[in-house]
Amino acid sequence: MAAEAERWLQAGRIGRPHGLDGSFYVTRARAVLLQVGAGVRVQEDEFTIERRAGTDQKPILSLSGVSTPEAADGIRGQAIFCLLADAPSLGEMEWWAEELEGCSVTDGATTVGEVSKLLVLPSCEVLEVKRPDGSELLVPMVSDAIRSVDVDQRKIDVNLAFVGGG
Repeated sequence: MAAEAERWLQAGRIGRPHGLDGSFYVTRARAVLLQVGAGVRVQEDEFTIERRAGTDQKPILSLSGVSTPEAADGIRGQAIFCLLADAPSLGEMEWWAEELEGCSVTDGATTVGEVSKLLVLPSCEVLEVKRPDGSELLVPMVSDAIRSVDVDQRKIDVNLAFVGGG
């Protein structure tokens, strides 16, 4: 992807401080993105993860430049982002939600709409597609519904007959 170095993935949110060294809990964590030494962004500031403790479900981080509980509390509630280019590689036919959001969706030459978000449902992940008329279409992330995904071109080709959105 041409702009990959400029794209960010949300890795979690800063929770309550933990201890006296500026460490804090991470809520809504994507633990795989929160590795010691990784560069992260909080608001417009960039940091390095200096320490990670806790569990994948409830990680505790220490960032460079955040050395007191008051400093950690000052950024509490803020999102933590990491560069897409620094994220671990996913398997074939796997994408980060942020890579799919904003992609144009077509059925062959017919415009369907644009991906507004990826939803995780009990049975499968689903693309929420905003249609030109303002309505929404849910497209399950299954091979019968999705013919191809090209994140570099920002295009997804779907089978509307399967989805029932024709």
